[in-house]
Amino acid sequence: MRSITRCVTPLVALAIAWAVAGGPANAEEPPELRQAVESGKLPPMAERLPDVPRVVDMAALGKEEGRYGGTLNMLMADAKDIRMMTIYGYSRLVAFNEKLELMPDILESFDVEEGRVFTFHLRPGHRWSDGHPFTAEDFRYSWEDVENNAELSRGGASAVMLVDGKPPVFEVIDELTVRYSWAKPNPQFLPSLAGASPNYIAQPAHYLKQFHMKYADQAELDAKVKAAGSRDWVALHTVKSRAYRPENPELPTLEPWMNTTPPPAERFVFVRNPYFHRVDASGQQLPYIDRVFLGISSADIIPAKTGTGDSDLQARYLRFDNYTFLKEAAEQHRYDVRLWKDGTGSQVAYLPNLNVNDAVWRALFQDVRFRRALSLGIHREEINQQFYFGLANPAANSVLEGSPLYKPEYASAWAEYDPDRANALLDEIGLERGSDGVRRLPDGRPAEIVIEMAGGTEETDVTQLVSEYWGDLGIKVFPRAMQLDNMRRRFLAGDTMMSVWSGLNIGLATPDMPPEELAPVSSVQGSWPIWGQYLETSGMAGEKSELPEVVRLGELYQQWRVSSTTEERAQIWTEMLGIFTDQVFTIGTVNGVLQPVVVRTALKNVPEEGIYAFAPVAYFGVYLPDTFWFEGE
Repeated sequence: MRSITRCVTPLVALAIAWAVAGGPANAEEPPELRQAVESGKLPPMAERLPDVPRVVDMAALGKEEGRYGGTLNMLMADAKDIRMMTIYGYSRLVAFNEKLELMPDILESFDVEEGRVFTFHLRPGHRWSDGHPFTAEDFRYSWEDVENNAELSRGGASAVMLVDGKPPVFEVIDELTVRYSWAKPNPQFLPSLAGASPNYIAQPAHYLKQFHMKYADQAELDAKVKAAGSRDWVALHTVKSRAYRPENPELPTLEPWMNTTPPPAERFVFVRNPYFHRVDASGQQLPYIDRVFLGISSADIIPAKTGTGDSDLQARYLRFDNYTFLKEAAEQHRYDVRLWKDGTGSQVAYLPNLNVNDAVWRALFQDVRFRRALSLGIHREEINQQFYFGLANPAANSVLEGSPLYKPEYASAWAEYDPDRANALLDEIGLERGSDGVRRLPDGRPAEIVIEMAGGTEETDVTQLVSEYWGDLGIKVFPRAMQLDNMRRRFLAGDTMMSVWSGLNIGLATPDMPPEELAPVSSVQGSWPIWGQYLETSGMAGEKSELPEVVRLGELYQQWRVSSTTEERAQIWTEMLGIFTDQVFTIGTVNGVLQPVVVRTALKNVPEEGIYAFAPVAYFGVYLPDTFWFEGE
């Protein structure tokens, strides 16, 4: 007998009751759209919403039902940061809620059979932002004409869509139902749809077909390619279809706000999506806020501009050491400064490159005694006191206390300050000190580590202290700042000895989230890029690891990828975390650092406390910015 799990929107009963009671017919039209409705440019709200929208119960979330109107101002440092609107807006086929549970969002419901057959039910009447119906054709086009088109997807289907290297069987059941079936379970499929950077399995086919060689008139397509200055139709389709970084104002969207400004620009204007699928319990269509302005500024001056009231909602580019300045100016410029918890596994983490080209250093970094010695040599409490006012948690790089996978032994693994034990380990390895106090490598060279970083002041300051700690152990450190893209190229090429990053992105991991950060799965992982490239390319590039603990992590990750139950996945995560922390493949410092979040006093429904992280909460995303509203607007 098949095991079938059906997931429907928890508030589906409320949605049906709301629809029976008259739904949008009894709700107020957003004033911003009234003129367009009265002129016939837009249909009334009753015709724009899905038959059964997603109803957001504000009371259950501890929020107030709001009022329409207003413009939300935010600051970003680069035009590429418009992707933050996709992250913050967090409209997903399947989404995480604040409890980190997966639930339908754009979908009305979904069924899962044996962890391998996924049937998606769309909301009748749901439309793209241009009013065109959102249907199974958008899924079919994305799968058959994009992901399985040899020119548009030269690497083939994405890894998350493959199980044992095999893609799913895709079926259109009817206009509002699609199904993906694998021979074995695919537990990462649903989380990939809910990601801050989501797996896009549906695209607006009605719009994109004009740029696709299979559907467009050749002469018309050639003219469009020439007018856009693109290399060919593939390049044009790629640019026009980019949803995560919404640079194309003409691309229909399912997000709460849609971009109206083509780059380059110093300010991007996002306006409400008149066909957005969420409402409050009173029938008001979300979002409450009409427009979002993203002003582009220098990262260095964003804290200062925020402190003078230039942003209504700001956390990006703010650091904890900005808190005092921001707090002092808060009353004058009418904003609050809230302190959320950072959701990464470590605020600053050091990643020794186990694949570095230098054979002597490669052998050292692959020796667990050396990694443990470096970790034991860091005075984390001093870092905490000096940079975070003692409010952070000295710890290894692992999951946080709020994660159901958390164990105290992960946080404390080789994380106490014990320079005597660290020196004993280095002595045991045979790294003798020279007359200058610097230890010597087996080939006689001084033990000198170049640490590469692409971050800002915080990483530089912490690394200065770490350099002193390791200097006391006889390891000389040379910090080196560089551009992020250059740093990534260097560690993949094997030129980087050690790099600085934040810790685990998913510090609040649950068993159903992929443990991909704990195993070599990608060439962009600073600890083992060559081993990650091997798995990423199915052995076509990179090198296979021979280190037993790394091999085991890879085996466990593959077991997770075909696991069928949450219990099984929890066991896998537990073993992986135990290996990862005990082997000190990354060297954490502190976690739980407080993140300043500046909120305009008039802006309501922004939580007083929250978790600030890319994954899985999408920064503000799981707190539903479409429910934020301005009092007095």
